[in-house]
Amino acid sequence: MAASFASRCSRVGRTLMGGLGNNFSNLPGSSSEMTCGSFLSQVTSVLLSILQQQRTFIQMRTVLKVVDNSGAKKVMCIQALKGKKGARLGDTIVASVKEAMPNGKVKKGKVVYGVVVRAAMQRGRCDGSEVKFDDNAVVLVDKQGQPIGTRVFGPVPHELRQKKHVKILTLAEHIA
Repeated sequence: MAASFASRCSRVGRTLMGGLGNNFSNLPGSSSEMTCGSFLSQVTSVLLSILQQQRTFIQMRTVLKVVDNSGAKKVMCIQALKGKKGARLGDTIVASVKEAMPNGKVKKGKVVYGVVVRAAMQRGRCDGSEVKFDDNAVVLVDKQGQPIGTRVFGPVPHELRQKKHVKILTLAEHIA
């Protein structure tokens, strides 16, 4: 069993390290099992650091997905209004449109306001639970806070009610 594990490790090592072959003489360690073990420990530590990345605020130069039918697809945050660190769920940001549909209301390069409706950073709720999304998403609004689009796609947290964005909640298809 140890021999089959070592052969599997050497195959993994060859594919990941560019085809070293079975020549482990130039690597530190006395046997292929030790080399394979140290190699696997390095790979797992790199993978764990990638998986455990700290989710942060939405700050300058963060690219967000637009989840309404205003015509924009992606925006980049220019400034987070109200807050030194950045924006969270329900906060308003100033953003620049990076990708847009050709026949939409909003064109590429336009500076717009947006409300963060989904954030990858977790936020605690009153009941002790936490809400966290897979992506960062925004709904485009005008200066008065009214949505530009007429539909909002995907889940929207009910914390927007506390931030006085009730119109976005009425347009949303699912409230989380």
